[in-house]
Amino acid sequence: MNTQKEDLHLKYFVLEKPLTMDGTMNKERLRGVNLGGWFSQVDCIEEKDPAHFPGILQHIQTFLDNSDFKRIREVGFNHVRLPVDYFNLFEKSTLKPKEEFFLLLDKALKEIQANDLDVILDLHKCPGHDFHLGCSTDQPFFTDPVERKKTSDIWAYMAERYSNEPRVMMELLNEPAGQDSKVWDKLKDELFWTIRKHAPKNTIVVGSNRWNSAHEFKYLTPMEDDNAIYSFHTYTPVCFTHQKAAWIQDPFFHQERSWPGDYTPPTGDEKVRLNYEYGRWDKARLQASLQNALDFRAKFNLPVSCNEFGVYVQTPRKYQIAWMRDFLDILKEADVGFSYWNYKNLDFGLISKGESLHNSLPQYNNPERLDSELMEMLAKG
Repeated sequence: MNTQKEDLHLKYFVLEKPLTMDGTMNKERLRGVNLGGWFSQVDCIEEKDPAHFPGILQHIQTFLDNSDFKRIREVGFNHVRLPVDYFNLFEKSTLKPKEEFFLLLDKALKEIQANDLDVILDLHKCPGHDFHLGCSTDQPFFTDPVERKKTSDIWAYMAERYSNEPRVMMELLNEPAGQDSKVWDKLKDELFWTIRKHAPKNTIVVGSNRWNSAHEFKYLTPMEDDNAIYSFHTYTPVCFTHQKAAWIQDPFFHQERSWPGDYTPPTGDEKVRLNYEYGRWDKARLQASLQNALDFRAKFNLPVSCNEFGVYVQTPRKYQIAWMRDFLDILKEADVGFSYWNYKNLDFGLISKGESLHNSLPQYNNPERLDSELMEMLAKG
């Protein structure tokens, strides 16, 4: 066994806690939440409540604060994943850093760490790549070296800026949506070594292709670097977790489905590149869908983590909770860490404020608009 890899596994896949009464070390799996909608996907926040949107700068200044990080830590989470869209931090045309926005990011990272939380700094959208648009159109990032050079320059700047923050991990790219996973496997190396050049000691998070699918781990090759974590996302089956989601036009996804359940095949009116995962779905099949990622971990003795998962909040509550319970059980049994999507808003939030579509949902019927049942389930997961 590679001792260096084993030590890394203990440091980043499970966090070390104080010694117990008998002198042994407590080990804690990574359990965290995404902070989407803060430095990323701000347009989605604005669309939900345009009349009260204060502008992007004030939004970032006020959307989350130290009380949120304190709550996240106190309930039992030990890290957060912080997505950033490049155009919120850099000028689109020149890629000149927007110092006013970077100072806000600096402040955010310091406050998060001050609350004893690790941070995954995730490049959510980069030049030539939008994970959402990738559901229907080819993304230039995979074919245009100019776009990739821009992305490398962005990472060079951010990696250098945060290279002295040991609790900040750096994630190459959110949900690469390439048509060929072997192409992404080569491109991920370019980004990885750009980051490593400027941040020699920070952990780097490497995701699989096709929206970080666990299935695509069969095409993923490990880096020749022990200081890395390999990430997958799970919204499987999408026709259940995203049922009736307004941003998906395909009628196949606009049927109410139970969990577990038997899902009829599509009718032939396919309009997106998402997988049509029909048939019988239950805990056993959900667990089997992760096997390629688990095989990768076993083969290379490297840590893997599920850095996004969730169920659209308009899904009937009993089915939402049933899927979440099954999936958390699977992760715990497999000893896999996680980051839930999402802490606040964006249709999956533990907190929902200013989302008129979700105003009447009973889980938010409290002054803080906090789904405390789900939050506590996750924190214990």
